[in-house]
Amino acid sequence: MAKIMIVDDDPQVITLLKRYLSVEGHEVIATTHSSKAIILANDEHPDLFILDLMMPPPDGFTLCSMLRADPAFVRTPILIITAMADSNSKATSFGANDYLAKPFNLDELSLRIATLLSG
Repeated sequence: MAKIMIVDDDPQVITLLKRYLSVEGHEVIATTHSSKAIILANDEHPDLFILDLMMPPPDGFTLCSMLRADPAFVRTPILIITAMADSNSKATSFGANDYLAKPFNLDELSLRIATLLSG
């Protein structure tokens, strides 16, 4: 399956996603520190990113832009997961491929991931 990198400042969200995606057969790497995400991404070369928006600097919008500016991740799918209302168009304008609002259904998460990875 795919290597998925999660960047979220909430350890509980990371634990939930890590357990679920691992059961789904994915290799999961994660960090609660968005400031370390680019270094970790360059070390791990994930197939897909899952980013939160509301994080200490850099926030998810900035991190998304930073990933898109890196030639290694120009085409790597980015899924934004956030509790922020009406962030869909803003997230995609920063380079995200898709958006999922919290709280979300895990089956919907799997479907979105499968779609992004097949695209």
